[in-house]
Amino acid sequence: MDAVAHRDWIADRDRAVWGRHGLASLAATHWLDDRDREREGVPGVWRTDGVAAIGRIDGVLLRLAPGEAAHHGDVLLRGFAREGAIAVRAYDPALVRGTSKIERAPYDPRYRVTGVFSPTVTSEATLSVDGHRSSDEFDGTVALVLDGHRVELTVQHDDALSARFADGTSGVESFRFRFLDLPLPGADGTVEVDFNRAYLPPCAFSDHYLCVLPPAGNRWAVRVPVGEMRVR
Repeated sequence: MDAVAHRDWIADRDRAVWGRHGLASLAATHWLDDRDREREGVPGVWRTDGVAAIGRIDGVLLRLAPGEAAHHGDVLLRGFAREGAIAVRAYDPALVRGTSKIERAPYDPRYRVTGVFSPTVTSEATLSVDGHRSSDEFDGTVALVLDGHRVELTVQHDDALSARFADGTSGVESFRFRFLDLPLPGADGTVEVDFNRAYLPPCAFSDHYLCVLPPAGNRWAVRVPVGEMRVR
């Protein structure tokens, strides 16, 4: 990989995390019911009509459907949903001040490998970091050899392939799990897998995220000592 391209990727990640309303600024996620109530870390009072988050701040009424956002001073408010449940989120740039940095391992070309994608749609029970149980649909696996060990990476398919994985460094040298994006496979099914671009999930930066844990097949004993490791 071109060293400049990798530095650009790191710069993009730092902006996404440490930017004014980046990942590290999430101050609160509150699930709403039909009663107007104050919610810690969120200005005003909030409820839901079953479709959107409804807030009243200083006499101003806000209605935020999932994904919609509004500003109150420096705070960004956003509607959020999970399986029909509605929440309001608050992103406060004050949280980012004084935070240190992402600890990254040096780039190691041995962890940039070629895998083979097999398109097999499966459904699997999943668990989120807050204990919520659900199910997830996966679109296939990528078979590869990593440090002499044959492993399979269960992936999802959107504009690219994506995965959640844990490895022999997880919970010790690195965060408990990490994310990885992959390009779409070629016509022959081959796909480049660069673990130097493994990155920390949002819940590494705020306890208010609800990240889904890796599926069983993506939890390996083999070590992946590259990419983003943890937050210092």
